[in-house]
Amino acid sequence: MSDVVNLAAKFATFTEHWAPRIVARYNDNDIRIVKVEGEFVWHSHPETDDFFLVLEGVLDIELRDRTVTLNPGEIFVVPRGVEHRPVARHGEVKMIVIEPAGTPNTGDTATATQVEAL
Repeated sequence: MSDVVNLAAKFATFTEHWAPRIVARYNDNDIRIVKVEGEFVWHSHPETDDFFLVLEGVLDIELRDRTVTLNPGEIFVVPRGVEHRPVARHGEVKMIVIEPAGTPNTGDTATATQVEAL
């Protein structure tokens, strides 16, 4: 991976939704970009928190007891073990997700999307 990552250029390389791409690594964490639209599955990460930073669009993160709405430039951290479902109701959302390297995006390797590096 290069020293400088141009996020716009990286986002332009793919069109798939809910298919994270690794654009950098920080210590033992993957810095992933992802385009999302519609609903993801309810899931949790039993061993790690889940970090979301919205760059474009509006993302709802549904929790069992409330919904958190993120606008561009806002972050939210879902604590480990908390069941949640990201939802992009109003069109495509572009965001950064930071997770420990190898963390499956559904919390379960059997149902996770394969994550590739750009």
